[in-house]
Amino acid sequence: MDEAGHLAEIATKGYTILADVLGSAEISDVKRALAPWLQQDLMGRNNFEGHKTERVYALLAKVPALASIIEHPRLLPLLDNLLTEHYLLSANLAINIHPGETPQPFHADHTQVGNSDRSQLNGISTIWAFDDFTDVNGATEVIAGSHLWTTAEFNAGVARDQPMTKVLMSAGSVLVFHGSLYHRGGANNSSSTRLAITPQYCQPWLRQLENMVLAIPPSVAGQFSPRLQEMLGFGVREPGFMGYVDGRHPRRLVDAGYQGRKARGLSS
Repeated sequence: MDEAGHLAEIATKGYTILADVLGSAEISDVKRALAPWLQQDLMGRNNFEGHKTERVYALLAKVPALASIIEHPRLLPLLDNLLTEHYLLSANLAINIHPGETPQPFHADHTQVGNSDRSQLNGISTIWAFDDFTDVNGATEVIAGSHLWTTAEFNAGVARDQPMTKVLMSAGSVLVFHGSLYHRGGANNSSSTRLAITPQYCQPWLRQLENMVLAIPPSVAGQFSPRLQEMLGFGVREPGFMGYVDGRHPRRLVDAGYQGRKARGLSS
């Protein structure tokens, strides 16, 4: 499917799948890099996070190499078409669902925006599969078309008894979906874990879900591309100069912090 086809699917169904974006070697490299953080000591604290699910936040500070999926060339053209220029990385975390996990509550990622109808496009979420998403291992479940529900329809109970679709895809594929799409992590009734990474992007005028400039400090962000630095919040919104630090572009602070880290032998 070409770019126009993927955009059409997002417009009508609320989601699309980019199949087999990553190869087996790339998948293995990510799993190896994440392994120290997946020791079952970061399990969820409630039913939403999942009591049998590991969640790794502030992910770029822990595994900087994951920058490559956040600004992957197969993904950015879709984001550039859907979101306003200078959009931000709102959240980025790994989710490892263990056997016996129950379904997550249905929710949408980008509907908690004041003075905005839930059907407006405030963000785009992605879910990268690092294991096959199967019918039994906790594949993401979506309600197709739910991104078109207005706030009034949602409050009137349109979400009740709607058909659900399991997103089945191979490892290395990525689910791209509208921020108002109703979705959840499924139950894991298999004997193995299901690993995914979910970078989420929002419009440039919104506050990010994760406080990225604290989660990814300047001393770490300096190794990333200027585009990714801007996504994290180390940029200025144009026209104008919103986001400056001490009257200057924040990139100066980022570069100085990273160079200092390198001088101390701490660079990745």
